[in-house]
Amino acid sequence: MSVVRLRNAVALAGRFPALAGLDLDVAPGEAVLLQGPNGAGKTTLLRVCAGLVPLHSGDATVLDHDLTRNSERRAVRRLVGLIGHASFLYDELTAWENTRFWARAAGVDDDSAQSALVRMGIEGRLRDLPVGSMSAGQKRRVSIAAVVARRPQLWLLDEPHAGLDQDGRDTVDQLVRDATAGGATVMVASHELERARAMAPRSITVAGGMVVADSAAPAGAAGAAASVAKVSGVANVG
Repeated sequence: MSVVRLRNAVALAGRFPALAGLDLDVAPGEAVLLQGPNGAGKTTLLRVCAGLVPLHSGDATVLDHDLTRNSERRAVRRLVGLIGHASFLYDELTAWENTRFWARAAGVDDDSAQSALVRMGIEGRLRDLPVGSMSAGQKRRVSIAAVVARRPQLWLLDEPHAGLDQDGRDTVDQLVRDATAGGATVMVASHELERARAMAPRSITVAGGMVVADSAAPAGAAGAAASVAKVSGVANVG
Protein backbone atom coordinates (compact mmCIF):
# COMPACT_ATOMS: atom_id res chain seq x y z
CA MET A 1 0.00 0.00 0.00
CA SER A 2 1.24 3.49 -0.87
CA VAL A 3 0.35 6.77 0.81
CA VAL A 4 1.29 8.53 -2.44
CA ARG A 5 1.02 6.84 -5.83
CA LEU A 6 1.44 8.75 -9.10
CA ARG A 7 1.50 7.20 -12.55
CA ASN A 8 2.39 9.20 -15.67
CA ALA A 9 1.21 12.32 -13.84
CA VAL A 10 1.07 15.50 -15.90
CA ALA A 11 0.25 18.87 -14.32
CA LEU A 12 0.38 22.18 -16.14
CA ALA A 13 1.73 25.59 -15.18
CA GLY A 14 -0.05 27.66 -17.78
CA ARG A 15 0.61 25.77 -21.02
CA PHE A 16 3.79 24.10 -19.79
CA PRO A 17 4.09 20.71 -18.07
CA ALA A 18 5.32 21.32 -14.52
CA LEU A 19 4.97 17.56 -14.09
CA ALA A 20 5.71 15.70 -17.31
CA GLY A 21 4.72 12.08 -16.78
CA LEU A 22 5.98 11.59 -13.22
CA ASP A 23 5.84 8.20 -11.49
CA LEU A 24 6.22 7.93 -7.72
CA ASP A 25 5.35 5.67 -4.79
CA VAL A 26 5.76 6.71 -1.15
CA ALA A 27 5.07 4.18 1.59
CA PRO A 28 3.47 4.83 5.00
CA GLY A 29 5.92 6.21 7.54
CA GLU A 30 8.55 7.20 4.98
CA ALA A 31 10.43 10.51 5.05
CA VAL A 32 11.43 11.43 1.51
CA LEU A 33 13.66 14.27 0.32
CA LEU A 34 12.76 15.86 -3.02
CA GLN A 35 15.83 17.45 -4.55
CA GLY A 36 16.51 19.12 -7.87
CA PRO A 37 17.06 22.52 -9.48
CA ASN A 38 14.66 25.44 -9.32
CA GLY A 39 11.82 24.82 -11.73
CA ALA A 40 12.21 21.06 -11.60
CA GLY A 41 8.61 20.49 -10.48
CA LYS A 42 9.11 19.85 -6.75
CA THR A 43 6.64 22.50 -5.56
CA THR A 44 4.05 21.41 -8.11
CA LEU A 45 4.44 17.80 -6.98
CA LEU A 46 3.76 18.78 -3.37
CA ARG A 47 0.76 20.89 -4.35
CA VAL A 48 -0.67 18.05 -6.43
CA CYS A 49 -0.36 15.75 -3.41
CA ALA A 50 -2.10 18.41 -1.28
CA GLY A 51 -5.07 18.45 -3.66
CA LEU A 52 -4.39 22.06 -4.68
CA VAL A 53 -3.24 21.49 -8.28
CA PRO A 54 -5.29 19.28 -10.62
CA LEU A 55 -3.79 16.71 -12.94
CA HIS A 56 -3.98 17.34 -16.67
CA SER A 57 -3.57 13.61 -17.29
CA GLY A 58 -2.34 10.48 -15.59
CA ASP A 59 -3.31 9.05 -12.21
CA ALA A 60 -2.69 10.13 -8.62
CA THR A 61 -3.83 8.54 -5.39
CA VAL A 62 -3.05 10.10 -2.00
CA LEU A 63 -4.23 8.46 1.22
CA ASP A 64 -6.64 6.33 -0.84
CA HIS A 65 -8.18 9.42 -2.47
CA ASP A 66 -8.33 9.53 -6.26
CA LEU A 67 -7.05 13.00 -7.12
CA THR A 68 -8.45 12.87 -10.64
CA ARG A 69 -11.83 13.57 -9.01
CA ASN A 70 -12.50 17.09 -7.73
CA SER A 71 -14.47 15.87 -4.70
CA GLU A 72 -11.58 13.59 -3.69
CA ARG A 73 -9.06 16.43 -4.11
CA ARG A 74 -11.11 18.53 -1.70
CA ALA A 75 -11.48 15.66 0.77
CA VAL A 76 -7.75 14.90 0.93
CA ARG A 77 -6.96 18.45 2.06
CA ARG A 78 -8.21 17.63 5.57
CA LEU A 79 -5.67 14.82 5.87
CA VAL A 80 -2.49 16.56 4.70
CA GLY A 81 -0.43 19.46 6.01
CA LEU A 82 1.38 21.74 3.58
CA ILE A 83 4.14 24.13 4.63
CA GLY A 84 4.95 26.21 1.60
CA HIS A 85 5.98 29.67 0.53
CA ALA A 86 2.54 31.09 1.38
CA SER A 87 1.61 31.21 5.07
CA PHE A 88 -2.13 30.45 4.71
CA LEU A 89 -2.63 32.69 7.75
CA TYR A 90 -5.07 35.56 8.31
CA ASP A 91 -3.15 38.69 9.29
CA GLU A 92 -6.02 40.16 11.33
CA LEU A 93 -6.32 37.04 13.50
CA THR A 94 -4.00 36.24 16.40
CA ALA A 95 -1.55 33.36 16.40
CA TRP A 96 -3.94 31.41 18.62
CA GLU A 97 -6.99 32.16 16.44
CA ASN A 98 -5.18 31.15 13.26
CA THR A 99 -3.87 27.90 14.69
CA ARG A 100 -7.20 27.00 16.26
CA PHE A 101 -8.98 27.73 12.97
CA TRP A 102 -6.79 25.33 11.00
CA ALA A 103 -6.98 22.67 13.70
CA ARG A 104 -10.78 22.80 13.72
CA ALA A 105 -10.85 22.69 9.91
CA ALA A 106 -9.11 19.31 10.20
CA GLY A 107 -11.48 18.14 12.92
CA VAL A 108 -8.86 18.39 15.67
CA ASP A 109 -9.45 19.77 19.17
CA ASP A 110 -8.13 23.07 20.57
CA ASP A 111 -5.58 21.35 22.81
CA SER A 112 -3.66 20.34 19.70
CA ALA A 113 -3.51 23.98 18.59
CA GLN A 114 -2.21 25.10 21.98
CA SER A 115 0.47 22.42 22.18
CA ALA A 116 1.60 23.18 18.61
CA LEU A 117 2.10 26.86 19.45
CA VAL A 118 4.11 25.96 22.53
CA ARG A 119 6.21 23.55 20.48
CA MET A 120 7.05 26.38 18.06
CA GLY A 121 7.84 28.85 20.87
CA ILE A 122 4.73 31.00 20.38
CA GLU A 123 3.73 31.66 24.00
CA GLY A 124 2.75 34.49 26.33
CA ARG A 125 1.92 37.75 24.59
CA LEU A 126 2.97 36.35 21.20
CA ARG A 127 0.07 33.92 21.32
CA ASP A 128 -2.43 36.79 21.33
CA LEU A 129 -0.75 39.08 18.81
CA PRO A 130 -2.31 39.55 15.37
CA VAL A 131 -0.17 37.67 12.87
CA GLY A 132 0.07 40.78 10.71
CA SER A 133 2.09 42.54 13.41
CA MET A 134 4.63 39.73 13.75
CA SER A 135 8.12 39.45 12.29
CA ALA A 136 8.65 37.14 9.30
CA GLY A 137 10.29 34.53 11.54
CA GLN A 138 7.46 34.61 14.08
CA LYS A 139 4.87 34.34 11.32
CA ARG A 140 6.73 31.35 9.91
CA ARG A 141 6.61 29.65 13.30
CA VAL A 142 2.83 30.21 13.50
CA SER A 143 2.41 28.83 9.99
CA ILE A 144 4.25 25.66 10.98
CA ALA A 145 2.27 25.41 14.23
CA ALA A 146 -0.97 25.55 12.22
CA VAL A 147 0.17 22.49 10.27
CA VAL A 148 1.42 20.63 13.35
CA ALA A 149 -1.92 21.25 15.08
CA ARG A 150 -3.75 19.46 12.27
CA ARG A 151 -1.90 16.18 13.01
CA PRO A 152 -1.69 15.40 9.29
CA GLN A 153 -1.20 11.88 7.99
CA LEU A 154 0.96 13.30 5.17
CA TRP A 155 3.35 16.21 5.72
CA LEU A 156 4.27 18.18 2.59
CA LEU A 157 7.15 20.54 3.32
CA ASP A 158 8.47 23.04 0.79
CA GLU A 159 11.72 24.62 2.07
CA PRO A 160 10.44 24.32 5.67
CA HIS A 161 13.56 25.88 7.23
CA ALA A 162 13.22 29.15 5.31
CA GLY A 163 12.97 32.22 7.54
CA LEU A 164 13.77 30.36 10.77
CA ASP A 165 16.64 30.83 13.21
CA GLN A 166 18.77 27.88 14.33
CA ASP A 167 16.40 26.95 17.15
CA GLY A 168 13.42 26.98 14.80
CA ARG A 169 15.25 24.90 12.23
CA ASP A 170 16.18 22.31 14.84
CA THR A 171 12.56 22.21 16.01
CA VAL A 172 11.35 21.49 12.47
CA ASP A 173 13.82 18.61 12.17
CA GLN A 174 12.58 17.10 15.42
CA LEU A 175 8.95 17.55 14.37
CA VAL A 176 9.64 15.53 11.23
CA ARG A 177 11.30 12.76 13.22
CA ASP A 178 8.41 12.69 15.68
CA ALA A 179 5.87 12.62 12.86
CA THR A 180 7.41 9.61 11.13
CA ALA A 181 7.91 7.85 14.48
CA GLY A 182 4.17 8.29 14.99
CA GLY A 183 3.37 6.72 11.62
CA ALA A 184 2.95 9.84 9.47
CA THR A 185 4.54 10.19 6.04
CA VAL A 186 6.73 13.17 5.10
CA MET A 187 7.78 14.61 1.75
CA VAL A 188 10.21 17.53 1.98
CA ALA A 189 11.58 19.67 -0.84
CA SER A 190 14.78 21.42 0.15
CA HIS A 191 18.00 22.86 -1.19
CA GLU A 192 19.62 22.34 2.23
CA LEU A 193 20.57 18.80 1.33
CA GLU A 194 22.81 17.89 4.26
CA ARG A 195 20.20 18.93 6.82
CA ALA A 196 17.31 17.39 4.91
CA ARG A 197 19.09 14.07 4.35
CA ALA A 198 19.60 13.73 8.10
CA MET A 199 15.82 13.51 8.57
CA ALA A 200 14.80 11.93 5.24
CA PRO A 201 16.68 8.69 4.44
CA ARG A 202 15.25 8.37 0.92
CA SER A 203 16.26 10.94 -1.71
CA ILE A 204 14.38 11.51 -4.96
CA THR A 205 15.77 13.74 -7.69
CA VAL A 206 13.25 15.61 -9.81
CA ALA A 207 14.18 17.28 -13.10
CA GLY A 208 12.01 18.42 -15.96
CA GLY A 209 8.89 17.35 -14.10
CA MET A 210 10.03 13.73 -13.80
CA VAL A 211 11.74 11.50 -11.24
CA VAL A 212 15.23 10.92 -12.66
CA ALA A 213 16.86 9.27 -9.63
CA ASP A 214 15.66 7.51 -6.50
CA SER A 215 17.98 6.30 -3.75
CA ALA A 216 15.50 3.52 -2.95
CA ALA A 217 15.65 2.16 -6.51
CA PRO A 218 18.29 -0.22 -7.89
CA ALA A 219 21.26 1.67 -9.34
CA GLY A 220 20.48 0.50 -12.86
CA ALA A 221 16.88 1.70 -12.68
CA ALA A 222 17.88 5.14 -11.44
CA GLY A 223 20.53 5.44 -14.12
CA ALA A 224 18.09 4.38 -16.82
CA ALA A 225 15.54 6.98 -15.69
CA ALA A 226 18.15 9.70 -15.79
CA SER A 227 19.29 8.63 -19.25
CA VAL A 228 15.74 8.65 -20.59
CA ALA A 229 15.17 12.16 -19.24
CA LYS A 230 18.45 13.37 -20.75
CA VAL A 231 17.76 11.83 -24.18
CA SER A 232 14.18 13.15 -24.27
CA GLY A 233 15.47 16.68 -23.57
CA VAL A 234 12.72 17.50 -21.10
CA ALA A 235 13.03 21.12 -19.97
CA ASN A 236 13.08 22.21 -16.34
CA VAL A 237 9.71 23.91 -15.93
CA GLY A 238 7.05 24.39 -13.27
